[in-house]
Amino acid sequence: MSLRDATIDRERRDLVSHEVMDESRLIRFVAGPDGQVVPDLGRKLPGRGLWVEASRASVEAAVKKNGFTRAAKTKLTAPADLADVIERLLARRCLDQLGLARREGVLISGFEKTAASLRAGKAAWVLEAADGSADGRGKILALARHQTAKICGAFTADDLSLALGLENAIHAVLLAGGRADRWTIEVERLAGFRPLRPPHWDVSSVEDGSAGAPPTGAS
Repeated sequence: MSLRDATIDRERRDLVSHEVMDESRLIRFVAGPDGQVVPDLGRKLPGRGLWVEASRASVEAAVKKNGFTRAAKTKLTAPADLADVIERLLARRCLDQLGLARREGVLISGFEKTAASLRAGKAAWVLEAADGSADGRGKILALARHQTAKICGAFTADDLSLALGLENAIHAVLLAGGRADRWTIEVERLAGFRPLRPPHWDVSSVEDGSAGAPPTGAS
């Protein structure tokens, strides 16, 4: 059963806010045998689940205010950098999903192919390297502005290249379908820990960019 299937119509209570939420918006934790709080991002580990909203603020609050101990009604220890650990684990899951998508043929890379997929309305997500050139990014995002595709710039070119088995991976699209649905769950949880649009991206390049020839070295 996929993570997407497992979260359909299931709700849990966030132990920080006490708000009832869909599982897709939460991170599951369990108590380890040594009394440590253990992240269970795949929701497969045995034991009672301790649920926290998928956001840095919520995880940090759970650690600072001993929320895991209160929810479990037993002494639990959580590392001070638990939110950073969750961010790294979620990023790894997202990149692994992209590698699977490429092997399945539902991830298209390269400037020209990315632009063509956007023009055809086939893209569910546009993936732009966080450290790619503003010129190429502006052209791709200008195309995406007229589509329903969502934008992700949470990964560097090195991250994308390693995950996809490519050199200098800068521009890519994830085509609509089941894999994109699963990716959406993972990346939207990651968005609680790191911005999907890096702060240094120049917003004006999105507004003023136009789809034209690819910038030199784009892929």
